[in-house]
Order: sequence, then C-alpha cells, then structure tokens
Amino acid sequence: MKPQVQAFYHQPTSTVAYLVADPASGQAALIDPPLDFDAKRGRVGTQFAEGMLEAARAQGLTLAWILETHPHADHLSAADYLRGKTGAPVATGAGITSVQARFKALFGAEDVQPDGRCFDRLLHDGEHLPLGELEIEVMETPGHTAACVSYVIGNAAFVGDTLFMPDYGTARTDFPGGDAATLYRSIRRLLDLPPETRIFTGHDYPPEGRGPAWESTVAEQRANNRHVHDGVSQADYVEMRRARDATLEPPVLMLPSLQVNIRAGALPPPEADGHVYLRLPVNAL
Repeated sequence: MKPQVQAFYHQPTSTVAYLVADPASGQAALIDPPLDFDAKRGRVGTQFAEGMLEAARAQGLTLAWILETHPHADHLSAADYLRGKTGAPVATGAGITSVQARFKALFGAEDVQPDGRCFDRLLHDGEHLPLGELEIEVMETPGHTAACVSYVIGNAAFVGDTLFMPDYGTARTDFPGGDAATLYRSIRRLLDLPPETRIFTGHDYPPEGRGPAWESTVAEQRANNRHVHDGVSQADYVEMRRARDATLEPPVLMLPSLQVNIRAGALPPPEADGHVYLRLPVNAL
C-alpha cells in the first residue's frame, strides 16, 4: 500500500505541497497547495499551482481531492483556485469552524459563515476517504492550531506543520488555539505509527549545509527529532516549546493568509469599487 508521492517546494514560503496518487487507478489528491503572493505589490499568482496541475496531467492522473492539513498562517491556499479548475472537492479538519469564528470578527469578514460551508467536506478523526484502491485516513493532530489534521495514505503520513524534519524539530504552538501539551500528544500518536511509515512535512527550513528536505520515517523521528525524540517527556517538551515560541516573530504573511484560508483559499469578495482588498487590522493583535 505505497502511494506515489511527488513533492513541490514553494521557496518563497518554505512550503511543501504534495501530489499523492494511487498508481493502480490514477486517482490523486493535492495536499496543502499554495498560491503565489507578492505582498509588496498586492498581487496573487497561480504559477506554482498550475505547475502541480501540469504534473498531474502529464501523468494522466485524475484529481479526486484537495486536502488542507490546517488553516495556514504563512501562505495563501490555492485550494479554491484548483477546485475551480478541476471540480475536485476541498476537505479539511472540522476544527476549521473554531478558527473561522475567531478570525471572522478580526477581519470584518461578513461573508464568512463559521460553519465550514466554504469547504466541501469537514473531516473527523478516524474518517476514511477513498483514493482509488487506497484510503485516506484522517488523524486529528491539534496543537499547532486547533484545526490540524494529518492524512495517512498507505505507508505515508502527511503531517502538515505538526512535525518537521528531525534536525529542525516541531511546530510552534503560540497561535490562537495552539497548545504545546496538545501538540505533544498529537505527535506521540503519529510516532506510534509503524516505524517504517514515511513522514512528509508541510514545511522545511533547512539549516546551513543541506538543501530542502521533507521525507523521513517514524523510526528516524523517534530516534533523532531534536524536540520529541523518544525519552522526551511531555513536561520537558512543553517547557522547551513555550520558551522557544516566546522568541519567534509572527509569520510575514500571517494576516493575508488567514483571511484567505478561512475562506478555503478564496479571496474576499470585491468591495463596491470592484476591487478586492485584504485587510490589515491595526493594533488588533
């Protein structure tokens, strides 16, 4: 049960998106696809997303799902654009509704209903989605945000921002709804998967001396993850994570990303002048 996995590294945001396919049927899913966004010029682009679509076309794949692991705070999602191009449904964890409710008021997003209706499917722990002869198992893995889920497909797990490469560690937990103890328990669930399970991360921030990477195994994470290798207790992890989070700056694209991503990757509706605006709440955070 080994899916075909192709990774796409989005250099501007250090995001890794995935095209995952069942080789037998040609059914495929896109996981965490980003839009291009030029913050200096206020321009949105789709070149990266089109590259993922072209890869699927070249391999004769049929897109069955567009999957989001969580409402990202560091890049704008291309989910809505890709849905419009392919008709594939967009799915994410049911916890998205709490994030929508939290940020609807901040952005004055009157068009957003905090019930997840802009997504085609809201997913719960233990749910299974078909992918040809494979299945996509949903694991709720909150902690980085309240809405994080991971996707286990055959011998591969796509963990979003829950885990990073072993030499980088784990995700921050200081966003609204994040919690270090919850993240620790989510990570231990992932690390209880079979040791040969392939772990695919949602970002990579390579240290000096290596290029971008995104694949490890449960065994490698348990042995070498600098934050949560075997033997690290929950109390030790929480202490480390909170101290580290206190030193981190907000992501550069946090405000534009969240107001797009609570809309499943759609831009806000045009204002009366016909222009689309992303709002910058002043002194609100």
